[in-house]
Amino acid sequence: MLPTQAESVIKNIIREIGQECAAHGEIVSETLVAFMVKAVVLDPSNGFNMDRTLKKGDVQKLVKLCVTRLLDSKNPSLDTIKMQVYFDMNYTSREEFLEEHHRVVESRLISVSREITDSRACIREELESLYRKIVSYVLLRSGLGSPTDIKIVREATAALQSVFPQAELGTFLTLSKKDRERQLKELTMIVTGIRLFNRDCGKGGEGIDDLPAILQETIPATTQHVDSQLEVVQDQAYRYTAILEKVAKNPLLSQELQPYMLKEALYNVRQYEFFLQIILSDIITCAQEVEMMIKQLGAQLEQLKFTVKSKTAVPTSQVFPIFIALSNLWTSFQDEIVLISILSNLTTHLEPFLGTHELFFPEKVMQALLDGVTVKTDVCRMKEHIEERVNLADFRNLEWLFPETTANFEKLLIQYRGFCAYTFATTDGLLLPGNPAIGILKHKEKYYTFNTRDAAYSFAENPENYVDKIREKAKKNAELIQLLELHQQFETLIPNSQMKEVDKHYIKPIAKCESSTQTDTHLLPPTIVRAYEWNEWELRRKAIKLANLRRKVTHSVQTDLSHMRRENCSQVYPSKDASTQSMREASSQVPRPQIYIAGFRGDHTKTTYEVKVNLTRAIDET
Repeated sequence: MLPTQAESVIKNIIREIGQECAAHGEIVSETLVAFMVKAVVLDPSNGFNMDRTLKKGDVQKLVKLCVTRLLDSKNPSLDTIKMQVYFDMNYTSREEFLEEHHRVVESRLISVSREITDSRACIREELESLYRKIVSYVLLRSGLGSPTDIKIVREATAALQSVFPQAELGTFLTLSKKDRERQLKELTMIVTGIRLFNRDCGKGGEGIDDLPAILQETIPATTQHVDSQLEVVQDQAYRYTAILEKVAKNPLLSQELQPYMLKEALYNVRQYEFFLQIILSDIITCAQEVEMMIKQLGAQLEQLKFTVKSKTAVPTSQVFPIFIALSNLWTSFQDEIVLISILSNLTTHLEPFLGTHELFFPEKVMQALLDGVTVKTDVCRMKEHIEERVNLADFRNLEWLFPETTANFEKLLIQYRGFCAYTFATTDGLLLPGNPAIGILKHKEKYYTFNTRDAAYSFAENPENYVDKIREKAKKNAELIQLLELHQQFETLIPNSQMKEVDKHYIKPIAKCESSTQTDTHLLPPTIVRAYEWNEWELRRKAIKLANLRRKVTHSVQTDLSHMRRENCSQVYPSKDASTQSMREASSQVPRPQIYIAGFRGDHTKTTYEVKVNLTRAIDET
């Protein structure tokens, strides 16, 4: 099947599944349906062949299976997948959040900006209307008050007139459109800085919220809320882990608890825990940025007060840069407000994906399951085996990494998000945190941790066997692909939010050891190019010289002093002796010609007579 045909078939399947779910009163997004289609096809128990074209019966079976799973509202596995899809669609990096926010703000200002930059006002009323539009643009872009509030408009107008009087509109209208836009942005920053300075001096600042104080109050509250949510969900994860650990040791108990879907519930809370940790990390980054910006804001205001003091006039070259810096700082405060709001909303919208826990595991059921079980935290589990260590002498062909021998030990990307690979493979999906202090196994440029030394030894005997088991388990539970970060094994299901991070996953360990080296001085010959020329005029001169040489003819001469200075060589054929033989020997001899001329010397007469006498003998006389 051609790629375009396959894509069309998949779109039709997704559309049909969405319609079926809508008919049953369940509205699902296309992203969720697409993820579910791939998850169902990957599951080997469903009998789909990835290399074979889907027939009509296969399509109907696929649609039925997907609709059944999407309508199963009492399944923790579906809740985890929904949570992953929602987080993937709504979360991105800090930089991309701010970039999108700035793009939205710019799009809202396009119409107002166009009215100003395209204006061709001439008469007084039109110029006054244009000036009011500039004031409105300044207020909308700065976000410091509403352009419909009279007090705020008056204050902004006064600040604008101090740097851009209405009389300068004529000069403004002679500028190009791009220059007008640039000047509008610059005026906005200067007016914003003036209003912020007046607010600090107690002479203005109408409609300006105290963003630093709001952030100093909001960030700790948001952090506390996320921390409390994280503590609750971790407690749930520890309890599920303790129960599953007890079940793994008692096969009979495993059959009794199978309908409870304990492992799916554990995957659900673990995924929620990791998302909360990501959000909390971003909130901490916001807190650090705000703390630094508050110090910068205070320093800028102090510098501005020192510059202005009691002076009646201050050079614009001194104060305008400070006003612009104040405006940029305030914009950063506004960005942090937006980020905190987005992260807080994201946390709130993730909570509904934990609804099945109260349904399946009310407190009475949990207490019954926890009877005789010791609940351990991840930290406690690591401390139990803190003294255990892999002996390098037992593994000559394998590479093990330890904190004291690896400089970037904490930054290594551990497979399966740091969970013990051996325990997960041998207990059909139990998640126990690995202990890096035991030793990190490096196998095929990937790093694995284990919760005990025995688990590390067992896994090291045949790593590929356990890796294959984990891959097969992930095919049955698609939520494990993102939970355990199995991106390389299932590239078609990599979330968009993690596509850019795939290339960053390869962090090589930096081994630490004591060593010394000695090198020769100037080991390699110098690579300085003597003919290199940086001056473009010199290059131009050389180019002209070479161009002129093409029209020249080369002559050479050789003198008595130079002809022996070079060696020449030539190649000739050597002479050879040759002879011929005729039929008979013969010879001939002709008479020698003898001709005499007389009378050259003249006579006594004036006329000279010459006499020619041929005395040559005849041939037959010889």
